[in-house]
Amino acid sequence: MKTFQVFAIALVLVFTASPALSQTAPVVSNVLGVQRAGTKLVDITYDLADTDSAELYVTLQISSDAGSTWTVPATSATGQIGAGIPPGSGRAIVWNAGTNWNNLLSTTMRYRITADDGFTGMELIPEGSFTMGRTSGDADTNAPPVSVYISAFYMANYEVTRALWSEVRTWGLDNGYTDIQAGAGKAANHPVHSISWYDMVKWCNARSQKEGLTPCYTVSSVTYKTGDSDAVVCNWSASGYRLPTEAEWEKAARGGVSGQRFPWGDTISHSQANYFSSANSITYIYDVSPTRGDAPTYGRGASPVGSFAANGYGLYDMAGNIMERCWDWYLDSYYTDGLSDTRGPASGSPRVVRGGAWGTYAFTCRTVDRNGGAPSGANGYNNIGFRPARSSVPQQIE
Repeated sequence: MKTFQVFAIALVLVFTASPALSQTAPVVSNVLGVQRAGTKLVDITYDLADTDSAELYVTLQISSDAGSTWTVPATSATGQIGAGIPPGSGRAIVWNAGTNWNNLLSTTMRYRITADDGFTGMELIPEGSFTMGRTSGDADTNAPPVSVYISAFYMANYEVTRALWSEVRTWGLDNGYTDIQAGAGKAANHPVHSISWYDMVKWCNARSQKEGLTPCYTVSSVTYKTGDSDAVVCNWSASGYRLPTEAEWEKAARGGVSGQRFPWGDTISHSQANYFSSANSITYIYDVSPTRGDAPTYGRGASPVGSFAANGYGLYDMAGNIMERCWDWYLDSYYTDGLSDTRGPASGSPRVVRGGAWGTYAFTCRTVDRNGGAPSGANGYNNIGFRPARSSVPQQIE
C-alpha cells in the first residue's frame, strides 16, 4: 500500500506591510506543517504578531519543490486564514490535501504564510495563476480558456458610490482637476454612472492625492488631471488608486473559484444579482430566476452597493448591478496562454467593460463575458461604473 505523504517541516517568515495604514508590518513566524496521521489533512500552525492592527488578512501558499515554485492549490484550507485574523501565537490552518492535491507525493513540501494589514474598504486578491476565459460549455470566441498569472493586488469591496465620487470630485476641483464630470446615480449609496473612462482615471489620481498616496497616472511624466488623453500611462508600482486590468478584474470576480459561469456557480437568479431576466429560457438556460424582467426589489436602475452576497474574496456586485471599466484597450483576439501580469494591448479604440448590469441579460453577467466601450462615453452610459484597485508589493523574508 502506498503511503499518502505530503508533509515537510517548513519555517518561513513572511510579512506584508501596508504603510498607508500602519507604522509596523505584521510578522509571521514559526510556520510548521505536519500531515495528520492516517489522513490526507495537513495541520499548519504559525505565530502572528502586529503592534497596531487588531485584525489581519492571512493567505497560504504551498510548494512541493522546497520553495522553487508555489503552485500547489490551497483552496481547501480552513481555520485561521483569510480576513479578520487577530495576532497571537498558535494560529492554526487545516489544509485538505486530499481535495486539492489528491494521490500526489512529495517529501519537500513548504508552507508560506502571508499576513497583511490591508487597505480600508479593499480586499487582498492573492497572487497566482488562474484559468481565464470560457467555462461550463459556453462558446465565447473572444475568451478562450487560458492560464494567466496575476501578482497580488487589492480590489475595492464595492463599486464607487455617487457619494464617494462627489466627495473626491469636490476635492479635485479645488486642487487642479478642472473637468471631472459630476456623474449620476439613483442615490448616495448607489453606484455612480454617466462618467467617462478619462474621468475615472483622473478621479483615481485625485483620490490618491487626497489621501497622501502617489498617483498612478501621468501624461508626459506629469500627474494626469485634466482633458481626455490616450497618452496616459500607469505606474504600476505606485501606492495610489487605479483601474484594475481586465485579467485582474476577472480573477477578482471569480472569487477564488474556477470553472463556473458566475462567482457562485453556473446558474443565476434575481436573488443573487441585479440584472434583466430574459423570458427566453432556451437562449439563457442558466437564468433560473422565478421572476422575469427587472429585479423585482429594485426595478429599473442600479441597486445600492452590497445588496447581494459577496463572492469568495469579499467583493460585492461582481456580476450585475452596473458594468465596470478596466484599464485595458479591448481586442477580441488578445488573450493567449501563459500571460503574466498582462495589461492589455498597447493601443486600441474601446476600453474594456466587464460585469453585466441592471439592464443587461444574464449572458453579460458571466465572469467570462467581455465587452468594450468608448472611453469618452459618459452621458449615454447610465449602466457603467467602476471600482478601484491598488497594487500590492509584498516584502518577504524566507
